[in-house]
Amino acid sequence: MSTESYFEINPDPDTVKRIRKEREKSRGLKRTPWWKNQLHKGTCHYCSQQFSPDQLSMDHIVPLARGGKSTKGNIVPSCVECNRKKKLETPAETALRKLSE
Repeated sequence: MSTESYFEINPDPDTVKRIRKEREKSRGLKRTPWWKNQLHKGTCHYCSQQFSPDQLSMDHIVPLARGGKSTKGNIVPSCVECNRKKKLETPAETALRKLSE
């Protein structure tokens, strides 16, 4: 039996509509000088390693599927590896996982 957590996105129409709206907001933030500056720094929020801007993606610290919002306080640059590891974890779940590793 796998110990890996699995989170299912709530198929409720209101949840789907909220996530769609938040994704649209995040697409808007990608075009701002603020986000371009975040990418220019080249640092992954999670592992603190340096990457070229094209190797970083936008990550929601609290995932949209878990109630997160597309705000500057919830969006960070992340490398592909860290983004894959995090999946749909909240910050508390990420900290607990790291403690157990």
